[in-house]
Parts: sequence; structure tokens; C-alpha cells
Amino acid sequence: MRRILLFAAIACLPLVTAQCKRTKSYAPKGYELVWQDEFNEGTEPDAAKWTHVVMRQGMVNHELQNYVNHLTPAGTPVTQVKDGTLRINCFKEDGKVYSGRLNGNARTGWQNGYFEARIKLPEGKGTWPAFWMMPAANRMPNNGWPRCGEIDIMEEVGFTPNEVSSSIHTQAYNHTNKTHKTKAVTIKKAEGDFHIYSLLWTDDQIITYVDGKELLHLEKSVLGDTHEEWPFHYPFHIILNLAWGGDWGGQEGVDEDALPVTMEVDYVRVYQLPADKY
Repeated sequence: MRRILLFAAIACLPLVTAQCKRTKSYAPKGYELVWQDEFNEGTEPDAAKWTHVVMRQGMVNHELQNYVNHLTPAGTPVTQVKDGTLRINCFKEDGKVYSGRLNGNARTGWQNGYFEARIKLPEGKGTWPAFWMMPAANRMPNNGWPRCGEIDIMEEVGFTPNEVSSSIHTQAYNHTNKTHKTKAVTIKKAEGDFHIYSLLWTDDQIITYVDGKELLHLEKSVLGDTHEEWPFHYPFHIILNLAWGGDWGGQEGVDEDALPVTMEVDYVRVYQLPADKY
């Protein structure tokens, strides 16, 4: 079993641009930067890296937002790059709520690695921001949710301010039968300040962190090694989104007076061991 639990503060790695916003990363020793977005260029997400998900209200988790491809019918951006950050905006326009959901490196994803994002969360009852992962190029009819697996690096719902959680969902362990594996922590000013949310994923373990401190720790040897128990043996891609309402985000109702709200992302970085690159 590969165990890599030592995190170090290191200088900006070679692939990071000269505009690197932090002088350190929590990436484990030996891991190399293989993909990143520092959101320093342009005015909208880089189409070579990010794909907008288009999805109408209610299609997933009874959520109330409509996800659109960058712009609403009236031309208002749900996603924008500005002043060195990605902004995912959620707002009401022409009687509908609009927001953004982005898939990162959706076609190929990565199998194993260390995934890190620095994020400022919005506030307001009804908000449901997330940084998570799903299988890349998944054939849903044969491997639908939850059998395909899901890794939630960070989620927060506005009716429990500043409480962030990490979870996994599999056929054997998922929230529909209350067996999903999850852990939450309340941190100072998750809403309104930037914090670093990260995942270390190896063949044998999944560990999440908040500002370098361990949150959720799962071992394949404990959960089981069948596909139904541990489907984390193929590439997953990154997802950033800001939902409004829904089964969890709207569990205690929504406050439309809170709109508009914004989830702000300073950077996203992916690291792998040389042996994991492909």
C-alpha cells in the first residue's frame, strides 16, 4: 500500500506561471504539477481546459438553478475570469435562477494524484458550492451513479455556514441509503475568505484536506476492493459548480434576497507521481 501523508510547503513549482499567487503548495513530496489553471488570462474560462455543463432546473437533486454555457439568454455571464480569479455567479434573471458548472479536463481526467483548489465560498441560505470529481468519459447506461463512483472534495450548504464536508459515493456507500462516507468540519470564514481544499488519491486510499489539515481518510482495505465498494480505478475529472436549493442546499428553504452570489476560485492544480502520469 502506498502511503504518502507528509505534506510540505514548497516554492512555486516549475509549471506555475510567474504570477503564482502562493509561495507554497500542500502537494506531497515527489508529486509533480501536471495541470493547472491560475485564472490570470482572458475574461472567461479557458475552453481548452473547461467545459460548461448545460442543465435545466430540477434535472439533478431537484436543484433550482439553470446551468448555461457561459452566458444567459440575456447575455449575462455565469462564469467569468477577473482580477486573477474564476467567478461562478448565481443570480435571478427574467424569473429564472442561473448559475455555472464547469468540468475540468473532462475527456481524459486523471487516475490518482493530488488535487488542490483555493476557493472563497458565498453566503446565503440556498447556496450549495462544490469542488468534486466524477468519472471521465463514463458510459452511464452500464455504470451509472452511484456505481460509477463520486469524490466530493468540498461541499458546503448555506444553511450551515462555514461547515465544509468531504464525501464519497459508491454502489455500496451512498447517501440514498445513508451509507455514504463523509466528514465535516467548521472552519473560520469559509464564506468570505479563501481556503485550500485538496484530495490525495492513490490506489489504496482517499484523503481530503482543508488548509493542509486532514479531513476525510478512507482505505480500500477497510471499505472493500470490489467495484461496488471502491470504483476508483479509472480516471476522474474535476467539477466546480454553484448550485441553488435542491435536496440538500434547499433542505431548510432558500433566501432569494441573498442573490446574487459568487463562488470565487483562485486556482486549480493537479499533481501526480511520475509513475501515475499517462
